[in-house]
Amino acid sequence: MRSYFVFLVLLAVKVFARLFYRMDMQWIGEVPPEPWRHIRLTAILNHTSLYEALFTGVCPNHYLWRLARHGVVPIAEKTTKRAVVGRFYGLVAARVISITRERDETWSHVLKEIDPDAMVMILPEGRMKRATGLDAQGKPMTVRGGIADILETLGEGRMLIAYSGGLHHVHTPGERFPRLFKTIRLRLEVVDIVEYRAARMAEGGLKGFRRAVVHDLERRRDLICPPLEALSSR
Repeated sequence: MRSYFVFLVLLAVKVFARLFYRMDMQWIGEVPPEPWRHIRLTAILNHTSLYEALFTGVCPNHYLWRLARHGVVPIAEKTTKRAVVGRFYGLVAARVISITRERDETWSHVLKEIDPDAMVMILPEGRMKRATGLDAQGKPMTVRGGIADILETLGEGRMLIAYSGGLHHVHTPGERFPRLFKTIRLRLEVVDIVEYRAARMAEGGLKGFRRAVVHDLERRRDLICPPLEALSSR
């Protein structure tokens, strides 16, 4: 029953996104047949807003259904404790897991939930970019190593990397309401997990695998993400 309810929530957000926003989506690199199939991991880079659920506007329904049936989504404890936002994000996947920003038992719980049918969705940077271009503590945005743990846990399949153009022109952290009728820009890339894992292992070896993953994803983010919308375009 939960799967059906979660799917209806995701579908409602998708309809809202299609009605009130223009979705500018392009594929990057070699696009495999049926690119939305066989996804085991989705990584969203350039985390700028809690309104990134609007990205469902580009997703086919079968992908949303898989998220509702088999999705594993780690969400920051700070977000899950929010009255309205926390309840909403508790309904975006089959298994939504509240985590701290430490590599502790909450993160171990995420890894234990990755079964052969699981499809993980993660924001690898782990915190939001503010209007300054930095995080809430004034530090540069970096990719954290947790996604390397997931890549080591997963078997075969595809990783979908979603490069965001940013949503500060839709909603800046700290604001109450979003702005409608804006353009949301995404660039999507599909990579084979086995090949990606082997390439990063070749770069860094067993001990340097996490560092190689972090460096590669930061490089891809900085190279591929569409330019941030200017705040003056609000």
